[in-house]
Amino acid sequence: MRWLALLLIWPLAAWPGGERAGQFDYYVLALSWSPSWCALEGDARGSPQCDRDAGFGWILHGLWPQYERGWPSYCPTAEPSPTRRETAEMADITGTSGLAWHSWNKHGRCSRLSSEDYFKAARAAFEAVAKPPVLRQLDESVRLPARVIEQAFLEANPGLAPDMITITCKSRRIQEARICLTRDFDPRPCGADVRQDCRMHDALLDPIR
Repeated sequence: MRWLALLLIWPLAAWPGGERAGQFDYYVLALSWSPSWCALEGDARGSPQCDRDAGFGWILHGLWPQYERGWPSYCPTAEPSPTRRETAEMADITGTSGLAWHSWNKHGRCSRLSSEDYFKAARAAFEAVAKPPVLRQLDESVRLPARVIEQAFLEANPGLAPDMITITCKSRRIQEARICLTRDFDPRPCGADVRQDCRMHDALLDPIR
């Protein structure tokens, strides 16, 4: 009979997400360097985010509810899904309406906010972070230590400390800046699983198109 009990609980254990909405400790504001994503994925997909002269630098990848270790995802919620109008209105900072939808579906549901309030909070958090202006002045690709990007954010945002931000890399490119915020959207130290800085000394950073 033991095999029957295992068979009955296996689907529950294997099903991704499903945590209770509203039960989390803090947020991670994930900012993605659009030229890196375009080079690795977006160009091949023909994403409008990567059109020449689109002008995207740091975009909003998402506002992610987070536990002190780990994170919830795809939480059941009574809140209705966002309308096409709502996701389209986020495309100026997410690059595409599809990313706005994905962000809500995987992460926003877990905030226990309505889609309208979640997107308002995500926009406000995104706009509250000063993006290092020097990165918009690049006219060619450069290789640099990932810590240079972190330092640029710290200089542009005096309220941030080194343990409140992490820079990630993917395929030897600068990928994201992840900033940790309280549930009231104030900067706070990141959990140990988020605080995993890229240690590359020659990460590639492509210029904005």
